[in-house]
Amino acid sequence: MSSRKGVIALMGSGELTATMVEVHKELLARVSVSPRAVFLDTPAGFQLNVDQLSQRAVEYFRTHVQQPMSVASFKSNETSTPYEAEQAFRALRQADLVMIGPGSPTYAVRQWGPTPIPEILMKRLEEGGCLVAASAAALTVGRFTLPVYEIYKVGEDLHWVEGMDVLSRFGFNLVVVPHWNNAEGGTHDTRFCYMGEPRFRKLESLLPDEVLVFGLDEHTACLIDLETDEAVIRGIGRATLRRDGAERFFEKGERFPVDVFRGVSVRDGWRREAPAAIDVQVLTETEEGSFWDEIHRIEAAFHEGLESGDSGETTNALLELDRTIWGAEKGLESTEFISQARDILREMIVSLGVKLSSATDPTGCPEPLVEELVALRERFRQRKQWQDADAIRDSLQRVSIVIEDTEEGPRWNLKR
Repeated sequence: MSSRKGVIALMGSGELTATMVEVHKELLARVSVSPRAVFLDTPAGFQLNVDQLSQRAVEYFRTHVQQPMSVASFKSNETSTPYEAEQAFRALRQADLVMIGPGSPTYAVRQWGPTPIPEILMKRLEEGGCLVAASAAALTVGRFTLPVYEIYKVGEDLHWVEGMDVLSRFGFNLVVVPHWNNAEGGTHDTRFCYMGEPRFRKLESLLPDEVLVFGLDEHTACLIDLETDEAVIRGIGRATLRRDGAERFFEKGERFPVDVFRGVSVRDGWRREAPAAIDVQVLTETEEGSFWDEIHRIEAAFHEGLESGDSGETTNALLELDRTIWGAEKGLESTEFISQARDILREMIVSLGVKLSSATDPTGCPEPLVEELVALRERFRQRKQWQDADAIRDSLQRVSIVIEDTEEGPRWNLKR
């Protein structure tokens, strides 16, 4: 065991993308000559694809970081057997680097509460290990956790829940907010982890006065070295520390003393000003900005073609969006972004189905468009993207176009 204190790595997003490969290598080099890396799956433990997410992390480390990684599986405090739980605890105690990523922060905190996991992670940091808390997991390590899904999707009242609060062990009275510069909303504000400025301002007012807010841009990491009491920003964005309406920014590559997280010298470098509506330059220069710019461009072209009755433009937009998503997936784009882009693709398919169903003469269906849709569905089936394939089938069925899967391939016909 190392006598040095370890490193806390907080990531705003992109933990399994090309942006963070060198960051992971840097962290592994810090903790051990032959580091043992472990992925903890709890935040996504309720999801049906939790094991696929874990294997993606393992494969990412093997292929891109050139480092083996094992999985400490603790999906649920209620369903894990005592043996399974002890296996996970043992793996965490022996790990040099523990990585925790996407899922639900509130679910994770709830599962970890009755277990020794928070204490294990703190002790590993005290003994020289590294904790990588990314995306949803970054929300769990502070004093309070932002219930993103409950507010953004379910519509619950604005509130915070108690966090795992690993950071307080080292004197940091913080809440951590990833996805700080999120721009997926397009026409509406989704900064500050999908909350948008008006809601987040109200959320800040609910925090105790002594608690600081630490926001991390997407594809951006803050590495906190507990031994040297120094932090550095890596990735492509910046970090923002906020307190009482004042802000302090840390640009990529910048090093600074971690005492700022402890409330020491809080006047140095702080400024009070209303935030800009959206920093367009920052958003469009980032990788995720480019990705969403392209997605929204294609989406606009699709709807323009749909409204004008241009089946060629409509079809091309669908095919182009499919190619863009497929290419982004191979290019290690964020799984969250890929999933959301696929939702847009399915919405476009449904919109097309609705448009076709409103045609006064069903016998006049645009045959080339149907052929392209059937071919696109077949590609989805080959990739095992069953939701996307079913969306096309269901949309065509609504306009009396039935697809039959045969040994020779798919066939379609128009039911009179």
